[in-house]
Amino acid sequence: MIRRALIGGVVAGLIAVAGLGAGSASAQQDRLVKADVAGSTTWWGQIPIMVAIDKGFFRDAGLDVTLRPIIASSDRMAAVASGSVVFSNLGRIAVISNMARGDASFWYFANIDDSPGNEGCWARPGFTSLAQLKGHKIAANTSAEITLDGLLRNANMTEKDIQFVNLPPDQMAPALAKGDVDAACVWQPLLAGLQTAVPGGKLLGLDSDTPIGQKFHTMASPDIVIISRKFVQDNPTAAQGLAAALLKGADYANANPEDTAKTVAHYFRKSPDEVLAAMKTFKYFGTAGWPQHMQVQTAQMQYLAHVLSESEKIPQEPDVSKWENVSFVPRQ
Repeated sequence: MIRRALIGGVVAGLIAVAGLGAGSASAQQDRLVKADVAGSTTWWGQIPIMVAIDKGFFRDAGLDVTLRPIIASSDRMAAVASGSVVFSNLGRIAVISNMARGDASFWYFANIDDSPGNEGCWARPGFTSLAQLKGHKIAANTSAEITLDGLLRNANMTEKDIQFVNLPPDQMAPALAKGDVDAACVWQPLLAGLQTAVPGGKLLGLDSDTPIGQKFHTMASPDIVIISRKFVQDNPTAAQGLAAALLKGADYANANPEDTAKTVAHYFRKSPDEVLAAMKTFKYFGTAGWPQHMQVQTAQMQYLAHVLSESEKIPQEPDVSKWENVSFVPRQ
């Protein structure tokens, strides 16, 4: 009888401890600050964020971060502005366009990826230069428009010298194959898709060949990380933890590329080997020298804002520095 009582007491104690553990885990979850991110699961530039989520870097900083897949940069921009997510890594044309409209809902504070040479223009057989495409149809979209603009400048041409077609990226290969357009400008891996769809064509140039590429050694419109101003104001400690975890993710991707590829492959529905091969065409930027790195990014963004204004793609040229805030980014 005593033995049964002792056993019953032990079991009850174990149940109580298990219950306390579950309660503690729940309490810990409740203490985490929710800070979802808008990102793309088709773009390798999101890898530092993905690895920071899956390795627990954000959680260790007191944050509960879920990646919300949103493909278009303009839609990611809208998600941050509306407050449905806290931060995003997105193409800076969308960011500059919102600056030009006076959107004060966000700051930019980091650049964690770049891939100069991953965007270019492919022409149908018979065309070997942009000069030969004068008066012909050329398709481009978002950042690839800036690549096209730069390559046209190199040829002493402007968009007015061609028939510009604003075509969704996934429609470029079939349009080029059918002859609906004579050239198309897009980023990888879609650029490789153009080459497959129209073999025997000609690569007219890459983003690294443009004036922006030559001046800043970046893509025409590389990603920039933005964050809700309200979040930073309401949660300064959480914002600091978010920035630290983000840069730690980029550091981890650089130091451990094989493990990173295995960790994030599920986001892309690709094999780790495919992800690793793609990562080798990218640069990731973490804690090393980030203040100097950001100075270059701000200068590039201002130059890009001037190009966009000059080509009448935005209503006015904003002073982009008014949207920069790195006060919460930890310094080494």
